Amino acid sequence: MRKSILRGIASLCFLSFFNFGSAVAEDNHIDTIRSDAPELAKYGKFNVGVKTLKVVNPKQLDIVKFKAGAPMPLYDRPLTLEVWYPSQLAPGQLPTGQYKAITRDGKTEVTLLGRGVRDSSPDTKSGPYPLLIISHGYPGNRFLLSHLAENLASKGYVVVSIDHTDSTYDNQAAFGSTLLNRPLDQLFVLNEMARLNATDATLKGMINADQTGLIGYSMGGYGVVNTLGGGFTAASVGFTWGTPDGALAVRQSGNPAHTASMDKRIKAAVAFAPWGWNAGFWDAAGLAGIKTPVFFVAGSVDNVSGYSPGVRNIFEASVNAPRYLLTFENANHNAGAPIPAPKETWTPVSTLNFVPAEHYSDPVWDNARMNNIAQHFATAFLNKYLKADAAMDPFLNVTENAKDGKWSAEKDGQLKADHTYWKGFSQSTAVGLKLEHRKP
Repeated sequence: MRKSILRGIASLCFLSFFNFGSAVAEDNHIDTIRSDAPELAKYGKFNVGVKTLKVVNPKQLDIVKFKAGAPMPLYDRPLTLEVWYPSQLAPGQLPTGQYKAITRDGKTEVTLLGRGVRDSSPDTKSGPYPLLIISHGYPGNRFLLSHLAENLASKGYVVVSIDHTDSTYDNQAAFGSTLLNRPLDQLFVLNEMARLNATDATLKGMINADQTGLIGYSMGGYGVVNTLGGGFTAASVGFTWGTPDGALAVRQSGNPAHTASMDKRIKAAVAFAPWGWNAGFWDAAGLAGIKTPVFFVAGSVDNVSGYSPGVRNIFEASVNAPRYLLTFENANHNAGAPIPAPKETWTPVSTLNFVPAEHYSDPVWDNARMNNIAQHFATAFLNKYLKADAAMDPFLNVTENAKDGKWSAEKDGQLKADHTYWKGFSQSTAVGLKLEHRKP
């Protein structure tokens, strides 16, 4: 059991197998909207601005420097944030931008292409906007889900993505730090963004932190589950390979500190492939603490977080929350979340025993295709719960198995009364998908 858990940790956020016959991406665009993308995947009406912030969470437990037999040291924990927001462009300014990002080998810097315009003027007319907080996997960085960040900012959200210290491609350290700090970072960034709404020159008056959504992938999803109220098991607090000195107890189910940390400003969450069920971090009693609406996303053959057992168990055990589970049939751990593999990552490197592109890609599904589907459903779900948009309901209340939906239309394209195919999807494009819905 212990060996299998450690193998799972070592492989977090990349796949063990890849079909090298798949097409290699020709560029590094994160903003691709395919012709077969579902309706809500397209960018919204706002231009997108982007800025980088550095913040510090003081007096945090320094898991990396802990030594057995000595008191747990403290440090001021630095975090780098990327913030996307609705913006106004100057005359002649193009809605395009670039991001310099480190890739999976921890060394290679690449240029990602998107629509965020660096430090452009905020669009305050329609603000304040709901806040979204994005949390990457282990390892990862703040650009791993940048396709979703840009897309949602264009629809009237302020989106902040975290570089989690000790957990990025170029700063990967003790796993115990990630286990403890994922939920703590998320809560700290929520408070920081609320503070910056009153003080930051660009973001002042832009952020409605009382309407906050969380988005997490893999270990980021693990953090989201705990932040929402899913307490850790007593056994996981004592894992010798985990967080030392019992430090994880502060996030354990039933601990008053964990209960007190539940933040009512968080109204919804999207969790891609949340990790931890197979490793013993969750059980039914702990997950019963989640009452916030959650949209889970998973691949049916996920060999990192697991599917059944795995993500499906987290979905089923969150009995007190309105919840959805979107399943990509035959997809692995990277279903929907990571950007398409940058073209530079298709070259083998001596420091990894796999081609870096495997970290982003799936053997069966195209990344841009999965991204578009994720953008569509994240838009529907977050608009419903953060903007009270009832028009989103038909996109979420669909036939459970897409293959059971009926496409029925007149020759002129007008849908007939017996049409039951997934709303927003053109004919045959929901193949391989399943969307389940459970009420508390």
